[in-house]
Amino acid sequence: MELKREDLEALVYWRDPKKSGIVFGGVMVVLLSLTFFSFISVVANLSLLALAATFCFRVYKSVQQVIQKTSDGHPFKEILEMDLALPAEKVRTTSDLAVTHINAVVSELRRLFLVEDFVDSIKFGFCLWMLTYLGSWFNGMTLIILGVVGLFTLPKVYETNKVVIDEKIALVSGKINEITAKVKAAIPIGKKAEEKKEQ
Repeated sequence: MELKREDLEALVYWRDPKKSGIVFGGVMVVLLSLTFFSFISVVANLSLLALAATFCFRVYKSVQQVIQKTSDGHPFKEILEMDLALPAEKVRTTSDLAVTHINAVVSELRRLFLVEDFVDSIKFGFCLWMLTYLGSWFNGMTLIILGVVGLFTLPKVYETNKVVIDEKIALVSGKINEITAKVKAAIPIGKKAEEKKEQ
């Protein structure tokens, strides 16, 4: 059983509201639980709940089979026969992709921290400064919850209002590029780094 990109898109775009609601509700219950209880407590309690539900269902089906004198077999037979082994090739491909991304991030961070391009490092510093304020307003779990809510709402909002949002993004992007060009023109160090890249 493999989760495909189309399945994820269907979830976040609410193509099947019932499935999306179950996934969104489940994730939110777990995240909200983690804000009040420890990770170990949440995992243990959810596992106990799942075990109690499957155990009760198994006992119910066994009693039903005895009363009706049928031999339907194990109620979870399909799930028990499902192949859950990770394919070695898929794991290798995923790990290679992860290593490629990690190397790209490390290379970019080195470039930013060691001020290869003056303007990019200033922008990066500004983003870090903004993150200090963000960190003082929210804790990590709150940001994760906001991220999940955004993941399940923003794609649908964008899909519904695509034309208007694209116009506004193009306008803002044009202004940012204009300001960046002016700053790079005013700072000679930024020009040198740009000339090195072109060579």
